[in-house]
Amino acid sequence: MDVKVVLVPVSVTDALDRPITALPVERFRLLEDGVEQKIAFFSHEEGPVSLGFLFDSSGSMKNRIASSVDALKQFFRTSIPGDEYFLVRFSDEAHLVRGFTPEPADIFGQLVVVQPSGWTALLDAVVVGINEMRSAKNPRRALLILSDGGDNNSRFNEAEVRSRVVEADVRIYAIGIMHRPRLLQQLAEETGGKVLIAQNLTQLPDIVEKLSEEIRSQYVLGYNSSSTNDGKYHKVRVEITPSPGTQLRTSWRRGYFSRDE
Repeated sequence: MDVKVVLVPVSVTDALDRPITALPVERFRLLEDGVEQKIAFFSHEEGPVSLGFLFDSSGSMKNRIASSVDALKQFFRTSIPGDEYFLVRFSDEAHLVRGFTPEPADIFGQLVVVQPSGWTALLDAVVVGINEMRSAKNPRRALLILSDGGDNNSRFNEAEVRSRVVEADVRIYAIGIMHRPRLLQQLAEETGGKVLIAQNLTQLPDIVEKLSEEIRSQYVLGYNSSSTNDGKYHKVRVEITPSPGTQLRTSWRRGYFSRDE
């Protein structure tokens, strides 16, 4: 009665960030707090996603808005039945401007009127996104952040946001325009997401396409954990048996808080 199932979403890509989708369960090794766990559940399939777009509309994005909006169209070209989206726009403040919708046109309708100005409340945008994700319908849940800078105007601090992210079981992906924001890198690694950098605006469509493929295609590993209801944070590690001549990159949710009941 004191055993619960922990599910760990895992993404595997090659050196060119292309998803690897045909690995057998025998190639995976799963550990909790340094102790190897028996993999009791294993699957790999593409499925619908609940995705929140966090769109930077601060003043520094003035000459990058049009290219950024066009790049997002690449993501919607891969839409499948059951996908749902919402949009958070942030500058001086973060606002949910469109709640969950299955229609990409509802998102674009809000982006075409963007007037960039102000500072960057990125952390606040993550909190708004996590709150909206509570009403998601799909088990695959992710936030996709598109920004050219770090945070300089949020009410929430890094520690508060990190705690909320870990508890939310939401994967964070980000596209950094021109540089790699340290904060986004930390949040992505913690949740099993990824940060990709666009050194110039012409790279944005290809980067969005890569992230779309990865978000939709993932392994799910499950194990029975005896650390039930202790209220503590438990570290999770996923390892893959290497094969000669192949370089694989693995990302996964790095841990979870067990409920304290």
